[in-house]
Amino acid sequence: MAKEVIWTDKKRTLFGLPLSFTRYSLTEERLIIDTGFLTSVENEVRLYRIMDVQLVRTLGQKIFGLGTIHVCSADKTMKDFDLKNIKNVKEVKEMLSEAVEKERQSKRVMNREMMDDEDHGNFEDDDD
Repeated sequence: MAKEVIWTDKKRTLFGLPLSFTRYSLTEERLIIDTGFLTSVENEVRLYRIMDVQLVRTLGQKIFGLGTIHVCSADKTMKDFDLKNIKNVKEVKEMLSEAVEKERQSKRVMNREMMDDEDHGNFEDDDD
């Protein structure tokens, strides 16, 4: 059963034109990246495997209303990747974050963050 596509867009040129053979699609369960013209490659990452998303915007991207979303994932084949030069990047990042959280909750997947001992619990007493 195919899931409904929530969002789709093409990677754009620096000038905001969708002249690319890279298409991004977001469904309720997956983020799909389809690249290529003569030879097409479709990669996907299940949303519950996405650990973090980061918004990056260069000056050129800001001028043309674009941005890049850096995705940190636990997927073995995709690992960390970028959704480059997309329009409405803040809204898309928020949409992706919400979809990831919803899918992680529905699958009951917890994000186990590792913290160094230096980051918590080891404070020196300043009463000396």
